[in-house]
Amino acid sequence: MHELSSVNIPEISMCALLKRYAVLLLDGYGVLVHSTGALPGAIELIDGLNCSGKPYYILTNDASRLPTTSAAWFQGFGLAIHPDRIITSGELLKDFFSTRGLVGSRCVVLGPEDSQRYVEEAGGQLVPPGDAFDVLVLADERGFPFFETADAVLTALFQKLDRGEDVEFVLPNPDAIFPKADQGFGVASGSVAAMLEAALRARYPHRADLRFTRLGKPEEGIFAEALRRSGTRDMVMVGDQLETDIRGARAFGLDAAWVSDSCPLPALATLPANLWPTYRLISLT
Repeated sequence: MHELSSVNIPEISMCALLKRYAVLLLDGYGVLVHSTGALPGAIELIDGLNCSGKPYYILTNDASRLPTTSAAWFQGFGLAIHPDRIITSGELLKDFFSTRGLVGSRCVVLGPEDSQRYVEEAGGQLVPPGDAFDVLVLADERGFPFFETADAVLTALFQKLDRGEDVEFVLPNPDAIFPKADQGFGVASGSVAAMLEAALRARYPHRADLRFTRLGKPEEGIFAEALRRSGTRDMVMVGDQLETDIRGARAFGLDAAWVSDSCPLPALATLPANLWPTYRLISLT
């Protein structure tokens, strides 16, 4: 097995990153926090950024919390992050609905209350799974009775598709898994989407179009929003997930620093080069 150094990924300190780039992009879950609190060095990093005035943004695939809710959640862990510093995948729904002509569409939303607010702010009309709908927004794996809701949604989808009606499938958060405390993991909305897509393929094997449109990392929309807000491409992404944080940043033309302590060290030499980070970050301090 090849080690990290065999693909020439240099180590870098947070101090060096801050000196080298104008803007810092940070993943939230897995870099700054996990389910029970702040990760080592996160509080000191955010306090230092706030004191110095260094521009930074939290790029999160979480579509279950509005930026104000996320800020309060971070603050509960001792991280003084203003809502304006948080860019969520849920915020991308507004542009998606506008460009796809979905404003005013009837939407079934899987996710908690804040997920529903995102869809309303995008111009969607909320309806329950049993009603007629045009758009299925899978925002989060929480906030609803899973099996009962999944069965009801799948039944309604089959009925609509059998009648020849179209459905728009939207997945703000494409993460398949998320890290938990004590090296645990949880199933995220991307895995739920994969399950529904597998069920759709089983019934409609020739319908390759029955897939969710992914919005969050590694797609470019969230990085484009960071560019719009910062006004510069002189940014670096700090993330723990190769498939989302690192792949997305590199595809957008940004450098990326990988916090490898948050997940097992892979044999990078066996992975596609677009998953290789620019740096391995030693620590957040």
